[in-house]
Amino acid sequence: MKYIAHRGQTAGPKPDQENHPALIELALNKGYDVEIDLCMQNGKLYLGHDGPQHPIDEKFLQNSKFWIHVKDKETLEWISKNKSYPYNYFWHENDKYTVTSRGHIWAHPTSELTESSVLVMPESIDPKMKNAMYAKCFAICSDYIDHIKKIRDML
Repeated sequence: MKYIAHRGQTAGPKPDQENHPALIELALNKGYDVEIDLCMQNGKLYLGHDGPQHPIDEKFLQNSKFWIHVKDKETLEWISKNKSYPYNYFWHENDKYTVTSRGHIWAHPTSELTESSVLVMPESIDPKMKNAMYAKCFAICSDYIDHIKKIRDML
């Protein structure tokens, strides 16, 4: 089971800190994979959910533990043509399922799971996250990944 810190968050949402490189580094140091939001503006890379917030360089992105949510057409075109590193990326909006560049199924919280699915944000439809505790899937992505991992490790 892989555990993915949503935008670097591990113990609950902190909107003012999400996608910040320092928070992402903390999640990586805890051993988690991290979902990050990537956008491009005028040929420069940024982390940020609703637009460019934190400037980064291409070297920062070269981490096998990143699940890169591309946020705009320019970024999608750049990353899909960039062969310098095997990025793990995807694009989605309100899709029930999206397939990542590495072949995993990024599943909407209401979608049925498979063994290669990533359960995304289970707290958005189940505040007690009962589904996350027993889900049979490849990975779970959550703002509360510390809690989910702790409970699943005890089962």
